[in-house]
Amino acid sequence: MEAGSILNSVIPWKPKRSLSLKPSNFPRFVRASSNPQSQEQKSGYRGPKPTKDWVADWVRNNDDAVRSLPIYVGGASLLAVLFNRTVSGIAPVADASSAQSRADLLTLSLAVTNILTGLVWLSIRPKSISVVNPEGVECRNISSRLPDLVVSELLWAWESLSTVTCCRSLVAIYDSNCILQIGMAAESGNDDEYVTVDASKLMKGSVYQGVMRSGSQSYLANLLLYPGRSELSFLPSNTQAVILQPLGDKGIAIIGGDTIRGFTTSDQAWIAFIGEKLDAALSKYANAVPLVVQDGI
Repeated sequence: MEAGSILNSVIPWKPKRSLSLKPSNFPRFVRASSNPQSQEQKSGYRGPKPTKDWVADWVRNNDDAVRSLPIYVGGASLLAVLFNRTVSGIAPVADASSAQSRADLLTLSLAVTNILTGLVWLSIRPKSISVVNPEGVECRNISSRLPDLVVSELLWAWESLSTVTCCRSLVAIYDSNCILQIGMAAESGNDDEYVTVDASKLMKGSVYQGVMRSGSQSYLANLLLYPGRSELSFLPSNTQAVILQPLGDKGIAIIGGDTIRGFTTSDQAWIAFIGEKLDAALSKYANAVPLVVQDGI
C-alpha cells in the first residue's frame, strides 16, 4: 500500500531556472562590407607581406642601359688611365721596372675586358617568342561511324584546346584508325587539299611507339629541333610545338601548337585529363570499326 501510494502520488515539478529564449546580447543584424580593404585597415593585416626586389625590377626595366654599362665603365677607365699617364709626367713608354707602368697595364686590361663584356652583352639577347601562323589549309575530318556522343566529345575537346591554349591542330588515332583530323594541316601538292593522316604508317614510327611504350604524355616544346618531326608530315611545316597524349593503350592524340614552349604545365596537366576523358568515351564504342573518315561533318 505504501509503495502504491507513493507511485500514484503526484510529484510537483518546479524548475528553479527559467529557460529564456530571448537572446539579449546577440546582434540582430550583420552588415557586410563590399570593400575588404576597409576591414583590413581597421583590423590590420598581420600576415607576411610581399617583398619587392628593387634592383631586379630596375634591371628588368632598363635592359639596354644595363647591357651597355660595361662599355661606358671600360671606356671611362681607359680614358682616365691615359689622362693620368699624360699629366703625371711619366714616359709614355711602358717600363716593366716601374710600379706605375705595371698598375697602368693592369688597369688597361680590366678596362678592355669591361668593353668586350659590354659588346658581348649587346650581341647576345634572348630570342623573343612570338606566335607563328601555321602554313597549311583548314581541315575538318571526323569518322562517320562514330556515335553522336563521341563526336560531341571530340568537338568539345577541339574547341576547348583551340580556345584556351595555343593548339592549332588536333589529330586523334584510336584502335588503328584516324578518327579525327581538325584544324590546320599540311598542304599537299594539289590546290586546297591537305595531307591526310596515314594511321598505319604513323603507328610504325618511333614517335608513336615511344609514347605508347611509356604510356605517358610527351611534350616536344620546339618541334623544329626534334629529328622525328618527319613522321608528323600531316602537320603544318612550321608547327612550333607538339604534345603527344596517349588515349589509354589503344590510341594517341597529337596536338600541334603555334608557339615555341607555348603549352604551360597547367595546359599539359589539363590535356592529360582530356585524354583520359576521351579514352573513357571511345572505349565504349571500340567495336564500332572500321572507322571511315568523312569530310565536312
